[in-house]
Amino acid sequence: MRLLAPLCAALFAGCAAPPAATPTAARAVPATAAAGRAAETPLDAILAMPIYRMTPVQAGRYVAWVHDAEPDLRKRIAAIGRKNIGQPYRLNLLGEYPFEVHDDLPMFSLDHSDCVVFAEHTYAMALSRSWEEFFWMLQRIRYRDGVIGVATRNHYTEMDWNVANRWLVTDVSARLAGPDGPGYGMTVDRARFLRMRHHTETGIPVESSRQSYVAKERVAAIAGQLREGDFVNVISTRDGEYWASHVGLVVLGADGERHFLHSSEPQVREETFASYIARAAAREERNRQEGKHGQSLAGFKFLRLNDEIVVPPMAPQPRPGMPGPAAAPQPGAGAAAGTAGAP
Repeated sequence: MRLLAPLCAALFAGCAAPPAATPTAARAVPATAAAGRAAETPLDAILAMPIYRMTPVQAGRYVAWVHDAEPDLRKRIAAIGRKNIGQPYRLNLLGEYPFEVHDDLPMFSLDHSDCVVFAEHTYAMALSRSWEEFFWMLQRIRYRDGVIGVATRNHYTEMDWNVANRWLVTDVSARLAGPDGPGYGMTVDRARFLRMRHHTETGIPVESSRQSYVAKERVAAIAGQLREGDFVNVISTRDGEYWASHVGLVVLGADGERHFLHSSEPQVREETFASYIARAAAREERNRQEGKHGQSLAGFKFLRLNDEIVVPPMAPQPRPGMPGPAAAPQPGAGAAAGTAGAP
């Protein structure tokens, strides 16, 4: 079982790649006057907008409206996700700024998304009734125990995000794949990753796990068991390593067919799993013809949206500079998602 290199197979909360510096001014919070105008916007006009063109005030009004208009959580997740179809894709959108200043990336993004940002924002909005609750919920999903900080961010999809959010989703990949289904081992060194990537020193121990997934050839056979709102991990492979390279959501088409709703270049899209698999195969063939050594699609992990969701409270935020329980992962925990080169 090989150790995942933090800048290669490690999946950062953002669909993997070094963060590009983003001018703080470009992400400034709207001025009071602008917020006031947004509050006066007729609701019909807000409902006609995609979310990525809304201001935070308008998004808060939409969140309140959709919570009442669609009481079914699974359908609400699909509705909110689809209202962002066309949202431009951009890697590494989020950071801890201004809570931490290791970069100047903000703690939310409405105008752009990457795969993880799209999924987290969609879940957080669907579980909320206001902008304030959405922002709280987003941090509860994104960080271990909701404790904000780069060391507690869910950096690795399988071993952080999926585990820390068991209150929200449950991994059903092994059951769907069957007793002879494929699997892979993972070993992550969070301390090395945080030191190299974020210049942050921690004492987090190296951790290993075994992951199950559904081979791409079997997805069509099990698709009928997927439910709207389920969480999808795209499993890629290269040089014997396997990792979750991309994430998205399951939604139902008009005929009940299971679709994949996700954020990837150039924008948020909805497509069938067959379409996604075909595009991945075409990309792999182009790489072979061009002599490129790229990753290949192996299959998918599927995490069932829980029927009974009880949102855990935030853990106490440790005083900055002081040691606290948030510095180390929970036993068996893993961290957040990102994606490298997903189609």
